Formats: sequence, C-alpha cells, structure tokens
Amino acid sequence: MSQPKVLIANRGEIAVRVIRTCREMDIPTVSVYSDADRDALHVEMADRAERIGPPSPAESYLNVEAILAAAAKTKATMVHPGYGFLAENGGFARACAEAGLTFIGPPPEAMEKMGDKAAARRTAEQVGVPVVPGHSEPIDASEAAAAAKNIGFPLAVKAAHGGGGRGMHVVESAEELEEAVTRSAREAQTYFGRPEVYLERYIAKAHHVEAQILADTRGNFSFLGERDCSLQRRYQKLVEESPSPIVDADLRSRIGEAALAVSKAAGYVNAGTVEFLVEDDGSFYFLEVNARLQVEHPVTEMVTGLDLVKLQIEVALGEKVDLAPDLRGHAIECRINAEDPAKGFIPKPGLVTGLSLPGGPFVRVDAGITAGREIPREYDSLFAKLVVWGDDREAARRRTLRALDELSVEGVATTIPFHRWVLEEQAFRDGAHHTRWVEQQLEEGRFSPEEAASSAPATAAPAVPVVVEVAGRRIEARVWGEELPTAPRRPESSHAVHHGVAGAITAPMQGTILRVLVEEGQEIEAGHVVCILEAMKMENHIASTLEGTVAKLEMKAGDVVEAGQALVTIE
Repeated sequence: MSQPKVLIANRGEIAVRVIRTCREMDIPTVSVYSDADRDALHVEMADRAERIGPPSPAESYLNVEAILAAAAKTKATMVHPGYGFLAENGGFARACAEAGLTFIGPPPEAMEKMGDKAAARRTAEQVGVPVVPGHSEPIDASEAAAAAKNIGFPLAVKAAHGGGGRGMHVVESAEELEEAVTRSAREAQTYFGRPEVYLERYIAKAHHVEAQILADTRGNFSFLGERDCSLQRRYQKLVEESPSPIVDADLRSRIGEAALAVSKAAGYVNAGTVEFLVEDDGSFYFLEVNARLQVEHPVTEMVTGLDLVKLQIEVALGEKVDLAPDLRGHAIECRINAEDPAKGFIPKPGLVTGLSLPGGPFVRVDAGITAGREIPREYDSLFAKLVVWGDDREAARRRTLRALDELSVEGVATTIPFHRWVLEEQAFRDGAHHTRWVEQQLEEGRFSPEEAASSAPATAAPAVPVVVEVAGRRIEARVWGEELPTAPRRPESSHAVHHGVAGAITAPMQGTILRVLVEEGQEIEAGHVVCILEAMKMENHIASTLEGTVAKLEMKAGDVVEAGQALVTIE
C-alpha cells in the first residue's frame, strides 16, 4: 500500500488538530486555504498548503472542484473534512471516491441517510427509537403552515443538512413561521451548501445529550460514552462535558443502545454522534445524527484516553476498531470565541496581539491561532477550545476555572469572562441547567457585563507595559489608553442588535449586508430592524434605537461595512 497523505478540507483549530495526529502517525498533510487564511496557523503547520480561492466560503472551503484540484496537485490519497463546511455533504464524499481519494468519514449513502436530518428521523422511527414530534420531510415556506398545524407551537425550524445549531430558529406563532423558514433556508445554504429545512416540536426545557459512536468497515460498532451539551445560546453550544451529570449507568446503557441501533440501520462507518433530548424523568428523544467529528470530541478523548482522529484514519484505512472503553473521571470543554459577551456576544474578529495559554496537569488547548495572527471575519468565531480533565466533576470544574484564569487573549474580545461566570453558577454546579437556561439567565440580567469588561479590550491596540513600585516591591502592570467597554441596553429582541448615534444607525461590527429592510421616506419606530448584517457566519438583525423617518440609506445588499460605518440616516 502506498504512503497515505491526508488533505484537510477545512481550516482553523480542527485543521491543526488533524495535522497533529497525522504527525504522530507519520502521515504527511496538505492544508487548503482561502485568501483570508493565507497566514493562518494550519497553513504553516502542514507539510504543504494550496490556495483554493477568495475568502467567501462558497468560493473556497465549499468549492469541491478547487479542493479536489488541490488534492490531485499534491498527490493526496485521503481527505479529512473536519466539521462544518463539506463535512456532511454526501456529494463531496462521493466526489472524493470518484477521484480515487479515501474519505475519512462515513460512506456517501450513510452520510445522506444520517446527514439529512429528516431522513435520520425516519431511520430512528423504523428501529423503535423515540423521536421529537415533527415533520420528517424537507419543506419550503409554502408548505410550512400546513405542517405546523400538525406539530403545534413552539416549534423549531432546522437545517436538514448540517449541524451545530446553524440555520435553526424557534417559532412561537404562525405569524413568525414563513420568515423563520426562509431565514433558515438561507442560512443553511450559506453554511452547508444545501437549503433544505424541516420542522419539529421545540422542547423548551431539556438536556442535550449526545452519544459518540465509532464503526469500522468490518461490522464492529462501538459506543464511546455520552457528552452533555446543554449550555447553549441561540442553539450554539458554549460548554460541553463528559459524562453528563444527569445520566446514570442505566440511562447511559439505554442511550448507547439507541445510538447503536440507529447507526447500524444506516450502515454507518467511522465516527459519528447521535444526539438526544433528555427530560428530567429520564425519557429521551432522538434529535439528529452528526455524520462527522464533533467540535466537542476532545472531552470524549479525555475520559476514554482515545484519539478519535487517529481512530477515524485507522477505520478509513480498513483496520479493525472494536472498543469498549471505561469512562474515567470527568472532562469539561469551553469554546473560546471571538465574541464580546458585554455587548450581546457580538462577533469581534481581528488581530490577536497577545496570547498566553494555561498549563498544568490535564489541561489541553486546541487553538487555530497564535499571537500576531488574524481571526478572519468571514468564518466562525470559534478560534480555540479549552479542555480540562479531573478525577470527578467538581475537580474538573475547579481546574477549568484555574485554567481560565491563566488563559489570556489580547486584541479581541472573547467569551472567557462568560465561562468564568457560568462555571461558578449554582445551577451548573448542581447539573440543573438545560438548553434554555443560558438565555433565561441573560434575559434576567444574571450575567454581569462588568465581568465581561474585565477581559482584554476588543481593539487591536496593544497594552503598554509599565513597572510600578508598591511597598518596596516592583510590580509589572499593563495600561490601556482607552476605557474598557460597557454594555449597552439589552435589545428588545433576542435576535436584534441596536446601534445608533446622532441621527444615524451604524454598524456594530464589520460584516456583509444581506438584506435591507427599510426604504427612504419610511417612518420607523425605535426597535425597527433596518437591515440584516452577516458577521462570521452569524446573521445579526440591526435595529434602530431612534424614531423618525429614513432620510438616507448608506448601504445596499452585498456591501461590506466596517464597525461604526453609517447604515441609515434618521430624521
């Protein structure tokens, strides 16, 4: 057999993660990059790197032709898709096979059956696994009203191809339905290259528990324990842990059996995650299958002692992988995003001017950046993950807090202050949190924005080091010339960002205008959404804080705007 060479069809921290395992396996690697990632860490670390297009994901990381051309040029033999982008695209997996490349993931048929969330629901029903009530066929806006009548409200509109909460919206009433379906379809097309969506009942108070499975090409299926991902905001996971604090041995066994039943019915191969909603009484419902490696896979690695990327590659090479690991201790992962929790978690891409990582026993950081590198605005705000292990959950929690205190990022705002706060909350300590808990706490003002203001300033201007003497001791300090940011008034809508000064509505962040929702001469009230701004793959509804008449539109759909740039003039 020829020497394997792995092309990573992804970017950022997951590309770096795959490269590290390949190095340990003595497998050469190829990175691909867009113009926005020319100086990225994953480009530097790979044995070879190939440009695949402009910054837009559609022209680069979703560009199948360009990726396959890079594989042919570099004589790669295998492709690892990472997560997101083309990771759950059956057409891409099939194109890799047709080009003579080994795809490190499930076969196209299983991916299409499981990666299609609606098809996965049907598979679960066929093997007797309970599912959340819903409509198992993809729909469009014209069909949504009829389907919703049979489901009831509230309901969730979800992307049929993809995961990570991207393209998901909760609908409270029939009046909101058409817009939610249209928006979800648009986001699904942007994130995953497929616009299909489906509907299901929204369970407001539940725990998000997912089972990690692994299947080889010889018919062996392994259950590698569960993860709890209940700490979410706007359906985006923030903190994950393994094992789940609400799952006992009996429930773990039942969840594992259900996950394996669904996987076997689909003819699944390689690593995958079967997600469930679990209620307080122990009843659980199948949610979806993520036919790929998950962002939060490191917590499973920490409690099992397994390298999931290595196992993925071994399965793809046809090796036997049959595992029954004992879970040991407890692991917690914090997603470190370039977002400002003091300002409604607005994405804050930019130059990382300083980075100091924590150390000590059982502390791991998976990062896609180093000091002096840019976090591009075109992609997801996640740039690092802090993963910590302890003998038990409390030990892991305390060690995570210690590691967060040591973790310092300068130049961009981050979610570190939020993680410090949430790990200290009694509800988290007791394992009493659920999928809506974070948003409820934020709406009630339980998270202090002053804590967020203590993080590094969201500006690329470096701090000035000074040495002061106090009681005979020389102490090094850092001084910034600008005041730390304070939080604005919370928006009236959880999806709206208000920003305006001196008769103008201005952009709160750099991004691309997707839609303009007002016209010149229109009378508007405070709170009226004037446009939709996309920043780092997240849609932000920009709402006016002013009442009056739209005197002038300063932008149009497709424009790239800078933070502080005028969007609309109000008289």
